[in-house]
Amino acid sequence: MQGADAPFPASWPPPGRSGAPAAESDLSLLDERDEWQAFSRPLGAGGGLWESFVAFEGMHCAACAITLEQVLGRVQGVVRVEVNAASQRGRVIWDEQVARPSRWMRALEGSGYGVLPVQDIGAGARRQAESRRMLWRLGVAGVCMMQVMMYAVPAYIAEPGAMTPDLEHLLRWAQWVLSLPVMLFSCRPFFNAARRDLRCRRIGMDLPVALGMLLTFIVSSLGTFEPEGAFGHQVYFDSLTMFVFFLLAGRWLETRLRDRSAGALEALMHRLPDSVERREADGTWRRVTARRVRVGDVVRVLPGAAFVADGEVVAGATTVDEALLTGESRPVARDVGHAVIAGSYNLGAPVDVRVRAVGLQTRYAHIVALMEQAAIGKPDLARLADRVAKPFLAAVLLAAALAGAWWWPIDPARAVMVAVAVLVVTCPCALSLATPAAMLASAAALARRGIRVRRLQAIETLTQVDTMVFDKTGTLTSDAFVLVGVRTRSGVTREQALMLAAGLASHSLHPVSRAIVAATGGCAQAREVQETAGQGLQGSLEVAGVPVLHRLGSAALCGVAGGQSDRSSRPVDP
Repeated sequence: MQGADAPFPASWPPPGRSGAPAAESDLSLLDERDEWQAFSRPLGAGGGLWESFVAFEGMHCAACAITLEQVLGRVQGVVRVEVNAASQRGRVIWDEQVARPSRWMRALEGSGYGVLPVQDIGAGARRQAESRRMLWRLGVAGVCMMQVMMYAVPAYIAEPGAMTPDLEHLLRWAQWVLSLPVMLFSCRPFFNAARRDLRCRRIGMDLPVALGMLLTFIVSSLGTFEPEGAFGHQVYFDSLTMFVFFLLAGRWLETRLRDRSAGALEALMHRLPDSVERREADGTWRRVTARRVRVGDVVRVLPGAAFVADGEVVAGATTVDEALLTGESRPVARDVGHAVIAGSYNLGAPVDVRVRAVGLQTRYAHIVALMEQAAIGKPDLARLADRVAKPFLAAVLLAAALAGAWWWPIDPARAVMVAVAVLVVTCPCALSLATPAAMLASAAALARRGIRVRRLQAIETLTQVDTMVFDKTGTLTSDAFVLVGVRTRSGVTREQALMLAAGLASHSLHPVSRAIVAATGGCAQAREVQETAGQGLQGSLEVAGVPVLHRLGSAALCGVAGGQSDRSSRPVDP
C-alpha cells in the first residue's frame, strides 16, 4: 500500500498489541510501510528520506537528549536526529534505502532509554503512572524528612553537655532508620540514572546528585556506627532527606508541567476519531478503523465527531467547526457538494462524506506536522545550554574532586562534605531544563487558547516585538459565544425563558446552544427534540405539567414575522 492510503495520524500500537513499549519481536512490525507511516512522513519527492516523530522514556535532562542524539546518529541510514529534553520527543530523519525504524530503535537497547511512536495510545497512561510513582516517592521523602528533623532538632538546640552520649547515639540511629526508605525508594530514580550513565561510560545530570546523596549517607552512617571515629562528630540525615524531598518536589512539578503541556498538544494533534462508519459495496454501514479509510469511500460522520479525512458532503446538511484549521471562530454551513476538512467537528446533523484525501495529503496532517516540529524544536537559548551541559558536568565533578582533595589533609570529614556541597549547589539539572520547559509550557498555554506555535524560537523573539499587525479580525475573535442579553414577551420571566431554551439547547452542539446552556443554572427536560441545520431546534417541553411544542432558533423556524432572529434565544409557543 502506498503512503497516500494510510490515514494520519493513526493510533499505535496496531490492533492486537498492547500499549506497552514495543518489544524486540514487535519492532520488526514497524518496518512495514503502513506501520511507519502512522508516525512518519516523507521528505521531498521520491528521495527515500522519512521524518519520524517519536517519544522517549527514561529521559530527565539535556545530557540524556545529547546522548540519544549521539546514539541514534551513529546508526547507518540515520541522517539527522533532534531530541527535546523538555517534551521528551524527538525527530529522526532516515533513509529507507539503508535503514528501517526497527534498526535505529534497537540501537537504544541496553542504554536504559525506551522509544515509541508519538501516536502510542498508552503514552498518556504511562505518563500518569510515572506521575503517581513520583508522587509516592515524594510522599515517602516528605514524611521521613519530617520525622528525621524531629530527631535532629534536639542536637541543634541542646546546650553543650545537656545530652548524654547514649541519647545522642539513639537519636542518630533513629535518623538512620528513617533515612533508609528515602535512600532505597525515593532516591531510586537518581541512582538508576547514575548507574545507567556509568555503565554506558557517559556523564548525566543525575550523576553528581546521586553521588552527593550516596556520599552524604555513607558519611552519616559512619558517624552513626562509629561515633568516636573520624566522621562521628556530626551526621547529615536531616540535610539529606530535605534535599531529596525538595529535589523530588521540583522534579514532580516539572513532570506535571511536562504532562500538562504534552496533554494539551496531544489533544490538538490527535483529534481524529479512531473509527468511523463506512458504506460497504452492498450499501450497508460498517464501523472500521480510521486507518482503513481510502480515497473514494463514503463515510458517515455523526454530530460531535471529527471528520476523519478531507472530503465532499454527498448527503445531509450540517454546521462545521473549522476554527483549528482556518481560524474562523464561527461555525460554517456545509450542504451537499460542499467540502469538509479532516480535523474539523460536525456540530449539526449526521452527514455522508465522500473521501477526497486521507493521511498525509490532508490539510490537518500538515498542521499536525508543524505542531510536532514545534514540540521538538529548540530555541537558541536551549541549544546553547545543551552545548555547555556536558562540559559543565565535567567541570562540576572536577571542582568537587579538587575541593575534597584540598580539604582532605586538614579534615577528612569536612573534605567529603565540601565535595558534596559542590555537587549539590551547582544544580546542573536546572541549566538545561529551565529554558525548554518554560518554552514548552508557553506553547501549551497558547495552544489551549487557540494559538498554534510553529517554532519555539518565536516565543523568545516575541520579547523584542513592539508592533503587531493582524490580517483579519477573526484572528482576535474568541471561538466561543457568550449570552449577553435576554428579551422576553410579556408574562415570561428571564429565568423561565432560559430554562426552557436550555432544555432544547442541551440537545445540540451548536456554539449558540452551548452558550445558552453555559449561562443557565438548570434546564427543563425536553423530549422528541429535532434539529434542523441552519434553523434551530424543536421539541416537547412541559409547561404546568402539560407537554407543549417549543422552538428555539431562527425567526423563520419560530414563526416570528419580520426582522431577523435575535441572538438572545427565546422559546416561542406555536
